[in-house]
Formats: sequence, C-alpha cells, structure tokens
Amino acid sequence: MYQLTAVSRVYKTAAGPVPAVDGVDLTIEDGEWIAIRGRTGHGKSTLLNLLGGLDRPTAGQIRLDGHDLGKLPDAQLSRVRATAIGFIFQTFNLIPTLSAHENVESALVPLGGSPAGRRRTVAAALDSVGLADRAGHLPSQLSGGQQQRVAIARALVKEPKVLLADEPTGNLDEETRDEIIALMEKLWRERGLTLILVSHDGAVTRRAQRVAVMSRGRLTLKP
Repeated sequence: MYQLTAVSRVYKTAAGPVPAVDGVDLTIEDGEWIAIRGRTGHGKSTLLNLLGGLDRPTAGQIRLDGHDLGKLPDAQLSRVRATAIGFIFQTFNLIPTLSAHENVESALVPLGGSPAGRRRTVAAALDSVGLADRAGHLPSQLSGGQQQRVAIARALVKEPKVLLADEPTGNLDEETRDEIIALMEKLWRERGLTLILVSHDGAVTRRAQRVAVMSRGRLTLKP
C-alpha cells in the first residue's frame, strides 16, 4: 500500500521556486488501479517519479509497504525499484541495439539468477504480451504497439507489485491504444498489480477504478 502525506516537490529555478507537486495526500491500496489526469506541466509525471523512487520529495512522506521512499539510502531505494516497481513510458525507452528478448532481460540482470533461468522467464514474459515470435527483433523492426508490448514485458518480467505507467499510449493511434490498454487491464487483473497510470486521454483513464486530477501540483480525487 502507498501512503502519501503532505507530499511536495519544489524545483529551484532562476525565476524562483516552482512547486511541481504541492501538498498531496493519497492512499493507494494494494491491487488498485488509479488513473491521474491533468494538463501538461501540472505535476503528473513528477508525482509518478516520486511514487517510483526516481525522485525524492522536498517535503512530506511517501510510504510503500512501510518503507519511506524519501529517506531510504540510495542502494536500498534502487533495490526497491529493481524488485517491487515496474515502469512503462510513453517513448518506450527500449535500447535500440538490443533485441526484444535482450531488452526484457535487462530488467532481470540486476537481480542475478542463471542465464538459462532468465531466458525462460523472458520467453514467458514476451509470450504473455503476444510477442513470442518477435523475441529476436530489434525495436526498429517493431511497430509502436509492439515496442510498447516489449516495454510492458520488461516492466513485468521481474514480477513487481506496482506498475507505474506514464502516458503509455501517448505515441499510439486509437486502435493500438485500445489494444494496449486492454492488455494492461488483463495483466493487472491476472497479476493483482497496483497500477498507477498517468494520461490525458479520457478513453484510457475512464477504465480505472479511481480517477484523480492534477492541477497546479494539487491532486483532487474525482467522485
């Protein structure tokens, strides 16, 4: 479970401090799907980075299963990210010189294990997103939807409890968007994931259990 208490993130600029996230209080239960909407520049991605331990709050507390992410030593925070949290991004963030299999396997390398064991796990992950026959393809040989499927497999191959998705369909056409969101919903239900998804697209966010809106760094839950 996530518990956010008075969380703020302020950036220092030449023009003065800019509050990207401003006093957010939020509880996210295990297995919940919450979507966060809002205009560009109003703090959605910053909040997601804080939830993923990619950034630390200026003030307040973010607790994940009792761990205060803002105060964990770097090594321990990296371990939490590597084992408990999966990330999906709008731009896919695949390594262009690696195959689909190798991109997915990159999430397992920090966790150790035998090469043979990793190969089996990666093969199962690619099969779960419908890309078992594309394992040897480079990102440039895949469509946008297929690249995002690889990114989803990479996020889930380590079996995290939390999946954070930042505009995961922002670079896709409507048909592919619907396919990707249907896949994410299927995997969320099957795996009991906690899914936190940022999107400006109402067709995506309305499928979530709860919807919140970010505006000028403040978070409001929709009734």
